[in-house]
Amino acid sequence: MKQIERITYMESILDEATEVISKLENNLDDYLLLLPKLNELIEYYDGEWRHDYEDDELGKLPRDLKRGVLSEDAVYNLLVDHREVINSMSRILELYKEKD
Repeated sequence: MKQIERITYMESILDEATEVISKLENNLDDYLLLLPKLNELIEYYDGEWRHDYEDDELGKLPRDLKRGVLSEDAVYNLLVDHREVINSMSRILELYKEKD
């Protein structure tokens, strides 16, 4: 690769990495702020969720109530996604530990 091509190519990597890492930093900040609320959702799912779900099944809740949290899969799927994010972060850390 010639010098100008190499510099141009490396500049494009710098630009792309700067943008992606900036977005990731912002998203990680948001994620860290979300974790306490996510823990509340996990406690709800492990506790009062069943009661609310049963009341919904019996028609005791208003029809116009947004109730995605009462679906049998929504919270579970979110928790699976959450676990995948944690696993991805762990793999990233392992890759960097190997380089040190």
